[in-house]
Amino acid sequence: MLPIASRRLGIFLFGFLACSLVATFCLPLASAQLGKPEGLYYKSWAIVIGVENYLLAPKIPGTIEDAKRVAQAFRQLGFDEVVELYDKDASARRLQQTLSDFLPRKVGRYDRLVIYFAGHAGVTQDFDAKELGYLVPWDAQRENVTKSVTFEQLKEFSRRSASKHTLFFLNAAVRGWEVSTVQPLSLEGRFAPEDETERRAVQVLTAGDKGESLSLENGKSLFVQALVNGLSGMADRNKNGWLMASEVGAYIQQQVLEQSNGAQHPLFVQLEGEGDTVLMEGRKAAFTHGAEPQSPAERRQAAKMQYERAFALLQTEKSPEEALERLEKALEYDPTFGDAYVLKSYMRLEVLPNLDDALSTATLAVQYAPKNPDAQYTLGLIHEKRGQYIEAERAMREALVVNPNYVDVYFSLGILYADKIQDQSKSVEVFTRYLELGGSHARARAAVAQSTPAKP
Repeated sequence: MLPIASRRLGIFLFGFLACSLVATFCLPLASAQLGKPEGLYYKSWAIVIGVENYLLAPKIPGTIEDAKRVAQAFRQLGFDEVVELYDKDASARRLQQTLSDFLPRKVGRYDRLVIYFAGHAGVTQDFDAKELGYLVPWDAQRENVTKSVTFEQLKEFSRRSASKHTLFFLNAAVRGWEVSTVQPLSLEGRFAPEDETERRAVQVLTAGDKGESLSLENGKSLFVQALVNGLSGMADRNKNGWLMASEVGAYIQQQVLEQSNGAQHPLFVQLEGEGDTVLMEGRKAAFTHGAEPQSPAERRQAAKMQYERAFALLQTEKSPEEALERLEKALEYDPTFGDAYVLKSYMRLEVLPNLDDALSTATLAVQYAPKNPDAQYTLGLIHEKRGQYIEAERAMREALVVNPNYVDVYFSLGILYADKIQDQSKSVEVFTRYLELGGSHARARAAVAQSTPAKP
């Protein structure tokens, strides 16, 4: 168990589990694509759905106008087919037919597919009490899940769709997927655009989280404005000419969060695969090498992206060496990034042991992340492993100053007192507090029980 607070990873872990059974379900017209295309894709598809004048639900003014702006943005990107479905054309029957028949039959395995939806959405629970999101067609009620397009149906659609890259833009505040993979957060390590088209990708970006109100500026959707700007090239933060779905997601998250004053939180997730939808193609050499961040803000953002990717690699138990490299890159971009020092110090203690490096890194973690209790806690564990027990006690006590209810620290401190410092009274004292906070380890229970006089 990482001592680093695992709650940080929660914002990246929503969505649905999409399977990789693709070519088996490909119908004749789609499977007619033989060999690789000369460019990145054989054909690019955009399905733009906007429901403004609901038959049985409240009207959403401006939805169709916004959807048409998005459709135009796809045309400017060179998409071959832009299918627009508004109001009556977005009925439950039409949407089901589009997902279950039209797109699986038309879209090929070297195509890209982007689906934009704007309208009412909701979240319910399935039989296992898990959240299940749904999109409301033109002729459905907001609370009528049976006539809506559920995320389970989108999951089934992703199985049948042959496209290598499928990207959902949902102009709604909704969640309700389960994911099994982590989104790629940067272009680092990608060697050519061909690598990306060979890798399966299903990605989603929502305008906000469940229950949030979607913000407007001068009557216009903040999400749509950010999306159109991003697709025009503004989301290409490293200015290498390549516009990727992950870049658009990061750009929109930042823009909408700032413009809404923190009231709206777009969610971007890699639902399946390790690829990344290419929305704008640049020069191959630029893609390979990328452009280093220049301004302090760009370097901080790049450092954060490297840190999050390193954290994801550790959580999924993949390549600790790469995780360490990414942390070092993050600290190169931002030498004051306290949380990166904390995570690196833990790695050098437990994952790729190097006690000297661990100690120097943990010292910097305490300096730059003084409000993170894991900085002092990890420093204490390092001192303990080095045989410096008084220093270990001092660091762990400092961690409890930052967080007086940190259960794991009380347990580690109890072990330190009992086994290393040989102070049984202090050991019992911290073990008692550990149990009071909900800890249940047998070692702590036994120590406290032995110190308690037997009743007559």
